[in-house]
Formats: sequence, C-alpha cells, structure tokens
Amino acid sequence: MDPCSCDTFVALPPSTIDNRIIFGKNSDRLCDEVQEVVYFPAAVHNLGEQLKCTYIEIEQVPETCAVVLSRPAWLWGAEMGANEHGVCIGNEAVWGREEVSNEEALLGMDLVRLGLERADTAEKALSVIVDLLEKYGQGGNCTEGSMEFSYHNSFLIADRNEAWILETAGKYWAAEKVQEGVRNISNQLSITTKVDREHPNLRSYAKQKGWWDGLKEFDFAATYSYLDTTTMLTSSGRYCEGYKLLNKHKGNIAFETMMEILRDKPSGINMEGGFLTTASMVSILPRDSNSPCIHFFTGTPDPERSVFKPFIFVPHISQLLDTCSPTFELEDLVKKKAHFKPDRRHPLYQEHQQALEVIDTNKEKAKTMLDNMRKLEKELFKEMESILQNKHLNVDKIVNLFSQCVKDEIRIYRSNISS
Repeated sequence: MDPCSCDTFVALPPSTIDNRIIFGKNSDRLCDEVQEVVYFPAAVHNLGEQLKCTYIEIEQVPETCAVVLSRPAWLWGAEMGANEHGVCIGNEAVWGREEVSNEEALLGMDLVRLGLERADTAEKALSVIVDLLEKYGQGGNCTEGSMEFSYHNSFLIADRNEAWILETAGKYWAAEKVQEGVRNISNQLSITTKVDREHPNLRSYAKQKGWWDGLKEFDFAATYSYLDTTTMLTSSGRYCEGYKLLNKHKGNIAFETMMEILRDKPSGINMEGGFLTTASMVSILPRDSNSPCIHFFTGTPDPERSVFKPFIFVPHISQLLDTCSPTFELEDLVKKKAHFKPDRRHPLYQEHQQALEVIDTNKEKAKTMLDNMRKLEKELFKEMESILQNKHLNVDKIVNLFSQCVKDEIRIYRSNISS
C-alpha cells in the first residue's frame, strides 16, 4: 500500500446515467489530521489587496466566487471542493524526475482553492492554476508538525460540460481534456501522449535534461517520471484499481456508484493505517443548467463508516459551524512550532470519533448505528434525486441543508452512545 495516497475520479456521459457528470475524491492524509468542511461566500476585494495563503502572500483578485471546501484544518487551501458555478477540483501528490522544493511557496492545496475562487469553468480554473504556478511556484511542507513532507501536484478539474487533468513537475505541466467516459488520477503522473495543453517549455526542458530525445512520440508521464506507461493500466497500484472500478460500472455510473467506489477497501481506495481516508467528496454536475449541482461531503474519516451529506449553493447559506474547526490565536506561530499540535477537532469529528469507538467495541450498537446512518443517507439521496428530477429548490430549506444533515448525523451518534 502506498505510504501516502489520494484518489480522484470523474465519470461523464455516456458512462453515467441521466446526462450527469459525477466527480469524486478520497482525501488520504495522516491519520490524526482533522479535515473540516467550510463555506466562503462570494466577495468583492479592494484594489491592491494582498491575500495570505498557507505560507506566502499573493495578489488578490477583484472578485472571488462562493466556495465549499473540504480541507485539512491547519491550512488555507483545500484538498477538494466546489464553487457556485459547478466547478470541482481535487488534487493529488505526485513525484517524478524533477526535484521537489521544500521552499515555502503555494501548496497544491492552495492552488485548489484559488482555482475554485477565481474561475467559472474547469478550463479557466486550469489557466488560473498554471498562471499562479508560473508566478509563485509550488512548495512547502504539506503536513502540520515535525514531519517534513513535500510534493508536486496533479489536479482533476470538472464542470457541467467537461473535465481536465492537470499534472505538474515543478513549474512545468501538461493537461488533458476529458469530454466523455471515465478518468481517474492517483499518486503518479498519468498523462501520456494525449497532451491538449502544456507549458511552453515542457518539451525543450525535457530535451535539455536528457529525458527525451525529441524524436520519439512525446509521452509526458514516461518522460517526467520513472513510470513504464505501457503497464500503467495492468499493474497492481491504486491508479489501476480505480480505473478498473470505474470501468466495471461504465454506462451505469450514478452518484451512489461513486460513493461505493470511494468506500472500497480491498482496492486500497478507502485507505487504512498511518495514512487513511480522512474525508470524502462526491458531486453531481448535471449537464442541464436548470438542475442544481449537488456536492456531498463526509467531513469525517472512513467513508464506509461516515455519512455523505449534501450541499447546494444558494444565497445566504448559514455557516457550517459543526464541521468548522477551532481557530487559534497566533496561528502562524502555531504552524512553526513543530512540537505543538493543537486540537483541531470540530464538533462532528468529535462525535464521530466517539461513535467509531462504540462501533469497534459493541457489535449490537455498531449494527444499529450503521443501519441508522445508511437510513439517513438513503433519505437524503431520495430527497436530492427529487430536487434533480423536479428542478425545484426550497431555498429556505437549502440554506440550512448541510448544517441540518450534520445535526441529524450527530443525533444518531449521541442516541446510540448514550443508550
């Protein structure tokens, strides 16, 4: 099993049902890292304003989109998220021939959030990310505390119409457009000879480094990493396992299918151990713009023992207090003190941890609790399907949709723990 991993998936018509694009991601991080689900409304910013990301400051833009993010609670960026225009992004750690920089720059997770805040289509988000990569670079420690862990990034970016795979090596990058079928990314470069956009010096740099002779067909993953791309889809890694799971359901992929893939433990997609699946996300992006995009988040580890809760963008959404981690005075100081790791558990995370202890020690209570969790989920799925079919939103209810679902989930945990 890989020491660090994430898996991001997208399925497009005709692989899906009901003319929808389905996006999904498992965020696999250090087992004690808390991931929060947070909402930021659209905003207008002052001219010349600076924006503090996780480590560095960059220039702010005049306007930013509303976003919902699933993010490690200690940093500014996000592992995955969506914006009000139906753009979704997830990122992965990747390594290759190009050396990783430990110098503090933009994290891949910062680039996820920046892409979502600044773009109303998947391709525009790609352009935002590569422009920022060129200007500010990527680098810095990707964990909180004493462990040093840095990497390059790949991204899966989707909207209602198409998806893009963006893979990087330092400031160099290649992108592949996906308009139908299925595609996934894991912790390896996966773009081979279908390169639809690229860094202007991508090929000349590879020639200069002696990685490519300029004669044979240019294969990005083979050139910029040590992969044998001919065996990529037949090896035993998670990239291949994810590809198999997507293809197994090709033609009938629904949002529930994507959740089942994220819950799959035999493949290693739902990860356990020192690095585990700390949060999951699935999004429904209907091609019909009259239907709303629906984004499901767990906000808790292990999707098999978590509830996928829906979020829909409407004006005046109430803050997601039960999935928002506590903040600390002098946060920058906290980040730099390697021996000090504050308690960042949000209310849902705390209740879920207690519930997992019961599930692990009491078979009878475990069955009741898991049955109640699946029942809640089933009711939510039915309600969301009705919204998609009828194309009608009760905005007053949707404002509190995610928050109310979290409260219902917490109620299940409390009733079973106290009984």
